[in-house]
Amino acid sequence: MASKGSSMSFSRKSYRLTSDAEKSRVTGIVHEKLLNDYLHRIFSSPEHVPTAATSRKPLNFQNLPEHLDQLLHVEDEDEESQGQVEGRLGPSTVVLDHTGGFEGLLLVDDDLLGVIGHSNFGTIRSTTCVYKGKWVYEVLISSQGLMQIGWCTINCRFNQEEGVGDTHNSYAYDGNRVRKWNVTTTNYGKAWAAGDIVSCLIDLDDGTLSFCLNGVSLGTAFENLSRGLGMAYFPAISLSFKESVAFNFGSRPLRYPVAGYRPLQDPPHADLVRAQKLLGCFRAVLSVELDPVEGRLVEKDSSEWQLQGQPTVLLTLAHIFHRFAPLLRKVYLVEAVLMSFLRGVVEAGTPAQAQSVVRQVLDLLWLFMEDYEVQDCLKQLMMSLLRLYRFSPIVPDLGLQIHYLRLTIAILRHEKSRKFLLSNVLFDVLRSVVFFYIKSPLRVEEAGLQELIPTTWWPHRSGREGKDSKDVKDETAEERVRRRAYERGCQRLKKRIEVVEELQVQILKLLLNNKDDNGGEASRYIFLTKFRKFLQENASGRGNMPMLCPPEYMVCFLHRLISALRYYWDEYKASNPRAAFSEEAYIPPQVFYNGKVDYFDLQRLGGLLSHLRKTLKDDLASKANILIDPLELQAATMDDLDEDEEPAPAAAQVPRTAAVSLMTPRRPLSTSEKVKVRTLSAEQRTREDIEGSHWNEGLLLGRPPEEPEQPLTENSLLEVLDGAIMMYNLSVHQQLGKMVGVSDDVNEYAMALRDTEDKLRRCPKRRNDILAELTKSQKVFSEKLDHLSRRLAWVHATVYSQEKMLDIYWLLRVCLRTVEHGDRTGSLFAFMPEFYLSVAINSYSALKNYFGPVHSMEELPGYEETLTRLAAILAKHFADTRIVGTDIRDSLMQALASYVCYPHSLRAVERIPEEQRVAMVRNLLAPYEQRPWAQTNWILVRLWRGCGFGYRYTRLPHLLKTKPEDANLPSLQKPCPSTLLQQHMAELLREGPDVAPSFLNSVLNQLNWAFSEFIGMIQEIQQAAERLERNFVDSRQLKVCATCFDLSVSLLRVLEMTITLVPEIFLDWARPTSEMLLRRLAQLLNQVLNRVTAERNLFDRVVTLRLPGLESVDHYPILVAVTGILVRLLVHGPASGTERATSVLLADPCFQLRSICYLLGQPEPPAPGTALPTPDRKRFSLQSYTDYISMEELAEVEQMLAHLTSASAQAAAASLPTSEEDLCPICYAHPISAVFQPCGHKSCKACINQHLMNNKDCFFCKATIVSVEDWEKAANASTTTSSAA
Repeated sequence: MASKGSSMSFSRKSYRLTSDAEKSRVTGIVHEKLLNDYLHRIFSSPEHVPTAATSRKPLNFQNLPEHLDQLLHVEDEDEESQGQVEGRLGPSTVVLDHTGGFEGLLLVDDDLLGVIGHSNFGTIRSTTCVYKGKWVYEVLISSQGLMQIGWCTINCRFNQEEGVGDTHNSYAYDGNRVRKWNVTTTNYGKAWAAGDIVSCLIDLDDGTLSFCLNGVSLGTAFENLSRGLGMAYFPAISLSFKESVAFNFGSRPLRYPVAGYRPLQDPPHADLVRAQKLLGCFRAVLSVELDPVEGRLVEKDSSEWQLQGQPTVLLTLAHIFHRFAPLLRKVYLVEAVLMSFLRGVVEAGTPAQAQSVVRQVLDLLWLFMEDYEVQDCLKQLMMSLLRLYRFSPIVPDLGLQIHYLRLTIAILRHEKSRKFLLSNVLFDVLRSVVFFYIKSPLRVEEAGLQELIPTTWWPHRSGREGKDSKDVKDETAEERVRRRAYERGCQRLKKRIEVVEELQVQILKLLLNNKDDNGGEASRYIFLTKFRKFLQENASGRGNMPMLCPPEYMVCFLHRLISALRYYWDEYKASNPRAAFSEEAYIPPQVFYNGKVDYFDLQRLGGLLSHLRKTLKDDLASKANILIDPLELQAATMDDLDEDEEPAPAAAQVPRTAAVSLMTPRRPLSTSEKVKVRTLSAEQRTREDIEGSHWNEGLLLGRPPEEPEQPLTENSLLEVLDGAIMMYNLSVHQQLGKMVGVSDDVNEYAMALRDTEDKLRRCPKRRNDILAELTKSQKVFSEKLDHLSRRLAWVHATVYSQEKMLDIYWLLRVCLRTVEHGDRTGSLFAFMPEFYLSVAINSYSALKNYFGPVHSMEELPGYEETLTRLAAILAKHFADTRIVGTDIRDSLMQALASYVCYPHSLRAVERIPEEQRVAMVRNLLAPYEQRPWAQTNWILVRLWRGCGFGYRYTRLPHLLKTKPEDANLPSLQKPCPSTLLQQHMAELLREGPDVAPSFLNSVLNQLNWAFSEFIGMIQEIQQAAERLERNFVDSRQLKVCATCFDLSVSLLRVLEMTITLVPEIFLDWARPTSEMLLRRLAQLLNQVLNRVTAERNLFDRVVTLRLPGLESVDHYPILVAVTGILVRLLVHGPASGTERATSVLLADPCFQLRSICYLLGQPEPPAPGTALPTPDRKRFSLQSYTDYISMEELAEVEQMLAHLTSASAQAAAASLPTSEEDLCPICYAHPISAVFQPCGHKSCKACINQHLMNNKDCFFCKATIVSVEDWEKAANASTTTSSAA
């Protein structure tokens, strides 16, 4: 076994403890006096003062064991009697009682010290209780949710609603609600956070109970505890779902011991003394060097000590580790002795010196201890390191975290130790991701943020319409000074955090090392196997809480992984010029279909993998030279049949990947040869399976012809990059959105403070009572803002810094390139996992919404190009038939809808090639039936906002009229219409005879449905409101009702846009469908007008109720949309078109001129030739919204009303009485105007045209209708025929 870091190699067997006969020969290597001095120097008792050598008994290797026995002798207590300590009852080893004494479902760790809530409010207690004396135990808070921690008696009974502290003789501290509990509750203590340690102290001599948080006493919580016969107290906890803690009853050294209080579990005193003495001997070896030439001992610094192969030193160390090794397997001793020693080494010296000593120590451990002993020791050592790092308090310089990370790095730099920990500990036993997390301080004063950021500042935002955040140039001099001081403090904090982040990146660089393959597999390939398993647990086992990595840890892990990944990527580029820089990174498309990388059960763009392999096997063979093993297809088919059966045991569910079987493995693969894919467990993969060789492309097997031949980078780095993208999709994006809550809190408190200051300025001086309350509120808000602004600085430094933004931006660009390359493969694009498109969409959203206003996406390099590439992807793939998943299709549609809302991104859509723009608009104009049409309609509406009648508002005008000061009103984006896309839409609608009719008929159908649904729902709401008994309208029903109203408005706006852009579709009756479309439109417009404008009608009553959730429902949005359509038809159209539109509108039986008058606030039509009277302020009128409707638009409405008034009067005078026989037998509203051929039945044109949209059979006789002719024409023809006869 090689000794790393020394100049010679030693065999452990050569330096085992020898027999007496051998010892005499070995001692001759150095003379007896020097050996005696050396051994006395090493094995001297700490309390024994060394004397001259002549007064000491000579020491050699023959009598050294006896001397060691005397040195290590401790007045040992009887192990069996340790549990029988006065004042304590129960086993000497204290754990949680998982067999009884608990309530609810709980998940308990293997060591019976950690617990996770898995029910509403589960309770568990320990196996040991106390009845006398002073006792303490510690609880390590892993999550900061609802928990009650304390003590209870055996007679306490708990349930899913009542836990520790809710019954008599049970007492608890709740740091989530900052209260103490004993049947009743009062305020107590401080709020706890994940990473804190709570000490629970009970003094049964005085009858008091208290708590400490991170070693700081919170004061006495309870007094006069019940004591006496039968009264004994158990440590206990009640915790809600998903909350987790870990207990330390004394199995490990207490983090914050309290003088006079004893841990429930006694430490191993005797072993602790022995271990400390042996550590002293070991330290002496490191600080003393033998000089055989001079015959003397040389004192040296331990960092300079080197194992030179001297037999005397080796035998000395062998004696030490012979007794030390069994002790180093015990948890308590590893943390109390070895960890303390290594921490001291790291804290005392430079990183290089600490690294040297730690390397030497690990060399000696592997040399002189059995493998299983070293492995147990290293496992306990890393567990202790993880706990110490995770539960260390945040101090201003982050010194504790830095020391623990440096020690972790020093241990992982040792190759053999690193590989063992990677293979067996880091991802299997520990949540090693904790090492990459920097916890956020909940209490900024304890973290020292007040010293780092003495001056606080927060942005001032205006809530008025049309105003953005206050610009820097509008700041006062005082505000500018405060802002700059705050920014300097934030920079100081950021620099300290960057030190920790750099150490965390160093850890990952060590784990990703692929040059350490001497005598085994390189670290990177071990890491890949564990990393894939980690991803599988978090992707597939979302219901299994212990397996999930907390999202806040995942965020930090992702950023550190990206830094290490890009370091190795660019390092490879430096030595391989043909490779790509990390800025050009992407995942080649063959990774998704060659089976080399396992994506578990994650959905592919084209559906399930088993389905794709069966349906696209011919494409795989022709484009990628890949043959799917028939056994694989058969197995997939059987899986589909047996999907309802029980899943395999968890142990059998290992990550799967693929290996390749080549027909001619010793020569390069020609294009005509095929590769047969078969499955292979991930643990069996070798470096060659990943990186490939001269005859095997590894992960890049099956390269399509569209892909370049030169490699991007090492294949293993591609798999790491793929995993990083998956991580972002799993939980990072959600966490980025969650952390924005701190910024939102700052804005809310800043607004409250500003309002309070305004009230103070307006308050009369004589009202001292009001002034006192306002001053008190001002102080509370200011203190809260000081606290939140410092927390916000921490969040910005750890989550939203410029460097983190660049990481997310890099992932976005990687996903864009990956999608672009995958798209070129044609049908094989369907194999790409859905999360690549999801990450592209979500990362752009995060960059746009989460990192501002401190950092702007517009400042990123290549911003415009990236925006355009994403626009091209959204435009092409939102209707891509290769994508079948409903969720991802909806996400693409929503992303495109959001994209066209903002000027920058809309301009990006306009920059994509014209062919792609036209194809996008063509897909938007597809008929609405049998597809999700609402989002499509929103997109078209957003292309029109700003061009329609009265359609330039950013907040609903009716809400601003009723609540002008309410800054929390729903806000819309500023209008940014696209004339270019409108032009494409007009060209497409004119293009063919079927495009416009099919699109507009579907829009009219959906409008009819949406408005009818809306009317039906408000009828139910009105009926519920009129009932005498108290009842509530379901909020979901209100939401659906408002949605139907919004849909009706948006559909009307799409019709307004269509009429504006292509009026001939409705007004040019040379087109076969124009008259029918115009009649249908008139019918729906009259229906909407009559329902909304009727006096004291249903719509009016529901609007007057002002129900929460129905804020958007009002006259203005829907009436201005209808008005816009009417104005386009009756005012802006050509004379012939206006005449046709007027005749159709007036011919509709539902037309009421009163509804048109309502738009201008008039109850009845004005007399001919008279001026319009002044509108009644209590009535709705478009004239009341002059801020949103121009004078020109109002003049057009007045012109329309005058035109309809005149036309209506003329139509009434010209109309002749119609007999019932001449009315349409279907609607009885219009005269008969059409006859069906060949059957001869009759109806009005409106009825037959609408009927023929869906059915070709006659209303009456069910004969197939061949043609429809004018009834007057048919009558005249028959008359002419009879005359001729």
